[in-house]
Amino acid sequence: VGNGNRKEQFEQLDGVIAQWKGVEGGLLPIMQHAQEILGCVDEEVQHYISAATGIPVSTIYGVATFYSQFTLKPRGKYTMGICLGTACYVRGSQVLDELEKRLGIGVGETTADGMFTLNATRCIGCCGLAPAMMVNDEVYGRLVPGDVPGIIEKYRARG
Repeated sequence: VGNGNRKEQFEQLDGVIAQWKGVEGGLLPIMQHAQEILGCVDEEVQHYISAATGIPVSTIYGVATFYSQFTLKPRGKYTMGICLGTACYVRGSQVLDELEKRLGIGVGETTADGMFTLNATRCIGCCGLAPAMMVNDEVYGRLVPGDVPGIIEKYRARG
């Protein structure tokens, strides 16, 4: 996600825009591809799509903020989604505190090295494993604050 330089990424996006421009409902696939290619749908990306399609920036921004799949800031390589559903929150809000402390970021932020983004999510359907967290597609359950350093190190080692 978001590899290479932005000029090449925008050129790649041009192909997607050419395919979907003027197609009913085409804005969503354009934005989804933009997010995949560029890593986010930031202000520059919104303006670029607007200029290429004639769709107002306000409309594009509205879509970007309505759907949770879009982010206005680049995400880290690993997204850590700590569940704050009732069962998880009751059993482990300290896990979130430990993640914030160890990563040096708050919810919705990304580490300076671009490795980790910390998100608070609603129920991830693992209530029996509370407190639970997902790192990209991997689920971690029955967490205690002491598990956090090892999990972070596992992903740092992967690079």
